[in-house]
Amino acid sequence: MVLEMKVPSPGESITEVEIATWLVEDGDYVEKDQPIAEVDSDKATLELPAEESGIITLKAEEGDAVAVGAVVCHIDMSAAKPEGGAEKKEDAPKAEEKKEAPKAESAKDTYATGTASPAAKKILAEKGISAATVKGTGKDGRITKEDAVKAVPSMGTPGMGARGSERKKLSMLRRKVAERLVSVKNETAMLTTFNEVNMKPIFDLRNEYKEAFKAKHGVGLGFMSFFTLACVRALQMYPAVNSMIDGKEMVSFDFQDISIAVSGPKGLMVPVIRNVENLTFRGVESEVKRLAIRAREGQITVDEMTGGTFTITNGGVFGSMLSTPIINPPQSAILGMHNIVNRPVAENGEVVIRPIMYVALSYDHRIIDGKESVGFLVAVKEALENPVELLMNGDIKKALEM
Repeated sequence: MVLEMKVPSPGESITEVEIATWLVEDGDYVEKDQPIAEVDSDKATLELPAEESGIITLKAEEGDAVAVGAVVCHIDMSAAKPEGGAEKKEDAPKAEEKKEAPKAESAKDTYATGTASPAAKKILAEKGISAATVKGTGKDGRITKEDAVKAVPSMGTPGMGARGSERKKLSMLRRKVAERLVSVKNETAMLTTFNEVNMKPIFDLRNEYKEAFKAKHGVGLGFMSFFTLACVRALQMYPAVNSMIDGKEMVSFDFQDISIAVSGPKGLMVPVIRNVENLTFRGVESEVKRLAIRAREGQITVDEMTGGTFTITNGGVFGSMLSTPIINPPQSAILGMHNIVNRPVAENGEVVIRPIMYVALSYDHRIIDGKESVGFLVAVKEALENPVELLMNGDIKKALEM
């Protein structure tokens, strides 16, 4: 009996997928539930498991766009499993079959070979080029003036280095991301406001409690929990930032589902931490770690990336000093974190060195006014610079569950 394997639906609104990689070859014997292919949708990369055991016949090529419900392979369930797993033997080239190409008779070297003429020598000396790197075309291999001129690279003339190129089809996920980013620029009134944060209070807290926190909870006390909880507080203060446009209506949410941008093998992934307003520092750090691992391993699902109300992206891990992050539609705002640099700042009339991070809030000006956007970012800054009072209610050990 031959089973026709069809493309399952990865999620609502997805009508087609792309065969990214076949993990088996045509004619292989596959076991039930064995991953046989990786397929790209416009939201994630998913593994396609074999529905039954048998000999597989592929019906689609890598890179093909296949409609949901279409047949991508056949599995002959009546085929017996091969014994011993015999390997294919490659015929080694026989020595006696190798025929050496006749060697071209090299020109006889003389005292003139590689010697530059006076004019050529002057040109090469002016340009700092060694005569040993120039092939002479004159009599007996002498380097002529023309050889020297050709050896000198000029503006617009390709050099002697590699000049290869590669053309590679964008994955369905990358194409969808590109479409979404362009649509955001075209369809929203996007603006960005900036501020700076003195990270010393958070540095001091982490230096004192991070080892005990990790020993007790099994996760590190990173910056993301502080920023995420600071955003929750600010979103509650400025609900317009936790809203989105749906046609002619503005939809506001009384919960905070925070999307965290992470870099995965197939590109940018934005999994969502649900109901962050109910989470502690430990809860946020555990979720960030779990989702980041799933994203890096390509296990993230469509559901885990759907439904966020606000996004945080951290370009600082790659060394970014400042950027204008692009809104993650249909959301209306995104916070950009950046690298932390020791900078001179004024405190109480004196110049001191502090670890400073620049932060950016990009927002849709159609529903978020300047007052809300600036107020939101100032509220984030205040919470990060005074975390004990504003994020921990004055009780550090209770907040960290120590």
